[in-house]
Amino acid sequence: MLLAVDVGNTQTVLGLFGPGDGPAGSGTELLHTWRVATMASRTADELALQLVELFGLHGLDVREEVTGLAVASVVPRLRAAMREMAESWYRVPTVIVEPGIKTGMPILYDNPREVGADRIADAVAAFDRYGGPTIVVDFGTATTFEVVSANGEYLGGVILPGVEISLEALFSRAALLPRVELVEPTNVLAKNTVESVQSGAIYGFAAQVDGLCRRLEGEVGPATVVATGGLAGLIAPVTEAVDHLEPWLTLEGLRIIFGRNRP
Repeated sequence: MLLAVDVGNTQTVLGLFGPGDGPAGSGTELLHTWRVATMASRTADELALQLVELFGLHGLDVREEVTGLAVASVVPRLRAAMREMAESWYRVPTVIVEPGIKTGMPILYDNPREVGADRIADAVAAFDRYGGPTIVVDFGTATTFEVVSANGEYLGGVILPGVEISLEALFSRAALLPRVELVEPTNVLAKNTVESVQSGAIYGFAAQVDGLCRRLEGEVGPATVVATGGLAGLIAPVTEAVDHLEPWLTLEGLRIIFGRNRP
């Protein structure tokens, strides 16, 4: 089975793919997922131990189950540690999304090397599932927008501060504002401070998504909008622009890219 690992700045998401009725007749199904905090100081040995523990939660033996590894990492130190872990502990076919990897998607960025591996995986999966033009909104440490043409070309995108780091900046600079649980309030028009912050976070970022998607479509034409990322399930339902919610889109992209690069 294939283990896909998306190493983000804040969280690392893992998915185990095995035989099943996957999307678009792929013949593979996402069987298990895990979400853990990213720790840039982890060594290859620590990463291997973490996998043993995570698989053990489902009664699985990682060495017996995993026959392939696909990795996207925006943390260079962990990218190197993941490569070392694969070579030292598992010795399975490994694809790490980086320059030189076959993605099947032309990258029309001024410098293609600047595009994050997770952004490429998102774009590949979205085009594979919905065609183009497509806009992917990924709610991670940063909120990113990826735009794919009707011909399957990565045209570029937008990067802005994510929901959680924006709120963290607000709380650290505004002494009288309390930290609040990030949930949808009863109304947009709030009557207390807690719900005022919640309204601004949920509906404010939703309006941000709607506005940027409208401007992007003004440049590339009508597009299918797909949302993914850790907070997509909270923000996407209150937007007007998002057509599809795909929480594991990056993992699907890694599965596709692995298939295009394995011997």
